Amino acid sequence: MKLINHSQQEFFTMYIPIWPGNAKTNGATWDGKGTNFALFSENATAVELCLFDSKDQETRIPLTEVENFVWHGYVPGIAPGQRYGFRVHGPFAPNEGHRFNPHKLLIDPYAKALDGEIGYGEEIFGYRWEDPELDLGYSELDDAHLVPKAVVVDESFDWEDDQPLDIPQHETIIYEMHVRGFTKLHPDIPEELRGTYAGLGHPAAIAYLQSLGITAVE
Repeated sequence: MKLINHSQQEFFTMYIPIWPGNAKTNGATWDGKGTNFALFSENATAVELCLFDSKDQETRIPLTEVENFVWHGYVPGIAPGQRYGFRVHGPFAPNEGHRFNPHKLLIDPYAKALDGEIGYGEEIFGYRWEDPELDLGYSELDDAHLVPKAVVVDESFDWEDDQPLDIPQHETIIYEMHVRGFTKLHPDIPEELRGTYAGLGHPAAIAYLQSLGITAVE
């Protein structure tokens, strides 16, 4: 793995373990022991997970597992608060719609939190300002110091005794409704709850839907 110090542009090596992880959930998913990272890219040829410490030193970890165009990997020990981004390799062919450039740090499109603001400078452009081809040109300037970092977050929630119903798809009956209209007209829903989502959750509303065999509402 490469650890990059932007202030000195020196390259060091260090070992960070990475496991296959899974492609089921895009973005960063913390499970209490580590974090799974997953990013969709149909045309990428390589994807690097970039971790940043408190001094903005960058550690690049190749994501080598790919499933249905989702590049993924699990890094044990990575916890909420960790800042990260991606560098994606692939064809640079603007006329064909491809502008892959690993010199540019990419924000995770599935990020649940961001740290920092976008800075201004030539580095954040995909081309050099003096390039006669303008935006069809290619810039090798690194922009990591000007780009906000995605942040791993803790999404855990104590559901107590509640749990998903897990009704099989072949037994699922979806009922499309207008929440306001349904609850406004139901005589057994308290007047103060009519026209609201709280009214839809009232036992009278649920009992009526269950009497129809409904298992889900949309």
